[in-house]
Amino acid sequence: MFAQALEASRSGRFGEALPLWNRVLELAPEDAAAWSNRGNVRLALGDAEAAIRDQERSMQLDSANPDPHLNRGTAEEALGRWDAAAADYAWILERDPADASALYNLGNVEGSRGDWQAARDRFEAASAARPGFAMARSSAALAAFQLGDLSEAERELRSLIRRYPFFADARAGLTALLWQRGAAGEAESHWAAASGLDPRYRQSEWLLEVRRWPPEPVAALARFLALQRQA
Repeated sequence: MFAQALEASRSGRFGEALPLWNRVLELAPEDAAAWSNRGNVRLALGDAEAAIRDQERSMQLDSANPDPHLNRGTAEEALGRWDAAAADYAWILERDPADASALYNLGNVEGSRGDWQAARDRFEAASAARPGFAMARSSAALAAFQLGDLSEAERELRSLIRRYPFFADARAGLTALLWQRGAAGEAESHWAAASGLDPRYRQSEWLLEVRRWPPEPVAALARFLALQRQA
């Protein structure tokens, strides 16, 4: 039953996964991993408060495990509880300063607080802790864009695209940066790739609230798209 519930969760079939986790917990109410996994499903289904309760029950059963803290932090972020989320990530980092997921999530919290230098530092630390963490590198570059360090942002985004040609985030970020710098032709080229890879990058609300881009790159991309629609 546990394996079946886990497979449904990993496949994104959350409506199917929830009753399976309920059944697992009826059979094994002391299973800390099951509580944490059900909490993740509840968050995916939009019930962040219930997700937090499940993660806290998991912590009671397995107090040394960092995963429920990471997962509770994600649920707290969904509710805009930045201080609570930061405290969960700090708990993890006190025990493992190189935990890339906690560093990255804390970077998102710092960005939501408006401290983009702190966010950049956390994203760079996450990238150093986990080589190949492309989203952390892209987030660091976008934070540099927000801070006005356009040369470093461009260098890093180009480096990511060379290594990961189909990475939509870097393509979209470079589109916004090049447009702001007046390189319209190259911006159009990167946008053709980015929008084909992931059409969500057309949505400013998604960029700000889900992907968690800084406001300046979002605004630059919105200006690019507005003029593109007029063409």
